[in-house]
Amino acid sequence: MATFNFTPSYTASLTSKGRINKVEYGDGYEQRLIFGLHPDNRSWSLTFDQRTNTERDSIRTFLETTVRNGLLNFDWTDPTGTAGKYVCDEFNIEMVSPNRNTITMTFREVFEP
Repeated sequence: MATFNFTPSYTASLTSKGRINKVEYGDGYEQRLIFGLHPDNRSWSLTFDQRTNTERDSIRTFLETTVRNGLLNFDWTDPTGTAGKYVCDEFNIEMVSPNRNTITMTFREVFEP
C-alpha cells in the first residue's frame, strides 16, 4: 500500500457530507435514512505552495504512476492526525516562477481494504 508523505500548506479544508436517502412528502414532511456502512463522505482540498520542481515532480509521479490517477487508494494522515485511505483523481499544477510551483488537489476518503 502506497503512503502519501508530503505535507500540505495550511490552506487545507475539510468537506464532510452525509450519505442520506431522503424522501420528501407534501406540506414539508420528509423522511431521512442513513445510507451505507460509512455515512460520512469526507474530502480534503489541499494546497502545496512554493514547492520546488523536484518536489512537484515527486508529487506528480506519486499521483500519476503510483496510485494511477485515482485508480488505487493510498494511506494518508490528514492535518488533524487521523489516518485513512484516500484517492485523488484530479490535481492542478501552477508554475508560479522558476523552481516555484503551487499544486492543488482533493483527497476523497474511501473505505476499502
